[in-house]
Amino acid sequence: MDRSDVTAAQTRIHGRIVATPLIADLSLSKRLGRRILYKCELFQCTGSFKARGALNWIATARPEELRRGLGAVSAGNHAIALAWAAAEQGTPLTVVMPENASPRKVETSRALGADVVLHGDINDAWALMHRLREEQGLTLVHPYDDLRIIAGQGTLGLELLKQVPDAACILCPVGGGGLISGLAMAVRAERPALQVIGVEPEGAATLDFAWRQGGRARLPCVNTCAWSLGAAMAGEHTYALSRDWVSALHQVSEQAIGAALRHLIHTVRLLPEPGAAVGLASLLEHGLPPELGDGDIIVVLTGGNAGLDELTQWLH
Repeated sequence: MDRSDVTAAQTRIHGRIVATPLIADLSLSKRLGRRILYKCELFQCTGSFKARGALNWIATARPEELRRGLGAVSAGNHAIALAWAAAEQGTPLTVVMPENASPRKVETSRALGADVVLHGDINDAWALMHRLREEQGLTLVHPYDDLRIIAGQGTLGLELLKQVPDAACILCPVGGGGLISGLAMAVRAERPALQVIGVEPEGAATLDFAWRQGGRARLPCVNTCAWSLGAAMAGEHTYALSRDWVSALHQVSEQAIGAALRHLIHTVRLLPEPGAAVGLASLLEHGLPPELGDGDIIVVLTGGNAGLDELTQWLH
């Protein structure tokens, strides 16, 4: 996989997704002495960046892949995006989600036509999906470890290069690594000096764990309020691509995630989900990245599909 795959995906899905806006954080920019811009993928179709990868996957699917239906495991945003994209083809979709999945994301996925099964934790959900694939012949659409998904997510990077050609750094949330793998390859193949930093919750530092182990490895447990970033294991593709293209990985505490959410809600007037706030949490907890060149800092806000009841603790 290379940058040409991302460019092809951009052409393929052009006009079917939103070129999401950038919003400047004036108060934080003044405090840090550097312009901070939020890339607002919470305004994307289906409420998250996942629409990019889902559309690219469906657009490149072979008839035999669609014939017996699709299967997916998701904390929510992948399910919503894939249900939306699959509905255009009239393709049935079965999604297994953890029992603690966001009620709003479950309801939205079902409203878009997905058959949603709630089952155990994320590891239990994967085990059930593997059984369903064998029994029903479903085609698995992996939420992050699929090259067509990664290429679609990478279109966000191409969009950013056009919007902010002189950016110095991109802070990007990391779950399983699909977004940051595609994004980093897309931007750093053209601008190697641009830093692309992945940010993970301390309780779900999946990609960092894989890097330290020297290969894919499953976290013994996942514990974070940023449930959209709760992948237990990095992918084969995302591990390799991230090692080649991602500048660094940062981890943030639950307290920092909460502080970032409160800042986004009360000061910036945005309603992201917790996982979308980890890039800002890194700035609040660790300050500016070291060895930062001239230019703007872009913080990717990956999604906004949390229900108000799920954000209650940060609304005060």
